[in-house]
Amino acid sequence: MEKPNYKELLASGVHFGHLKKKWNPKMSPYIFAERKGIHLIDLNRTSECLERAGQAARQMAKAGKKILFVATKKQAREIVADAARSVDMPYVTDRWLGGMMTNFATIRRSVRKMQNIERMLADGSLSSITKKERLTLTREHAKLDKVLGGIANLNRTPSAMFIVDIHHEHIAIAEAHKLGVRTIGIVDTNSDPNQVDYPIPGNDDASKSIAIITNYITEMIKLGKQDRKSDKAEKEKS
Repeated sequence: MEKPNYKELLASGVHFGHLKKKWNPKMSPYIFAERKGIHLIDLNRTSECLERAGQAARQMAKAGKKILFVATKKQAREIVADAARSVDMPYVTDRWLGGMMTNFATIRRSVRKMQNIERMLADGSLSSITKKERLTLTREHAKLDKVLGGIANLNRTPSAMFIVDIHHEHIAIAEAHKLGVRTIGIVDTNSDPNQVDYPIPGNDDASKSIAIITNYITEMIKLGKQDRKSDKAEKEKS
């Protein structure tokens, strides 16, 4: 997978930051200029950071580690959920429940409840209940699935998180810090890049910008998974 080039990043609007008055001074090393009161991100720095983050994601996937994709803002949800599913990684795109990682045992209980309801609705074991009771259970399942469906197969705390808009997902970032979970994040000009281990300076509001960065990280995870398969095959031969 080739890293997006300068022209592709430019065409996707990755360089558009926030209004100057909203900026975080810690982003100054990643800002190229200011036009009409809006900060422009230095795409050369974006490219360097994308390379570093991509290699980190590849190594994590090669080691068999789980990377949790987090993006609860409207324009990022579908892009991120599709990307995470394509590499069989967990994701949170509806809302981040406080304690989703720091209180993981409680979250797992809710996931098990959701899976039990799903099983009962599917296997016919609820044939004796009324239509109203079935409807209540169906609604409860849908509600749980919306929030927890993306982490249904996550049995332990992930090794890393890929986050779109670290300012918006500050609770997820705080929980990652508390647990020592590595972080990769798209960081706009209103955020503190020091909050994540692998910051990727870029526009975290436009869907095209979110997609080009997310898809590259996803492709690097795919490569990492392929590396893992190749290593296993080599070991079995020897």
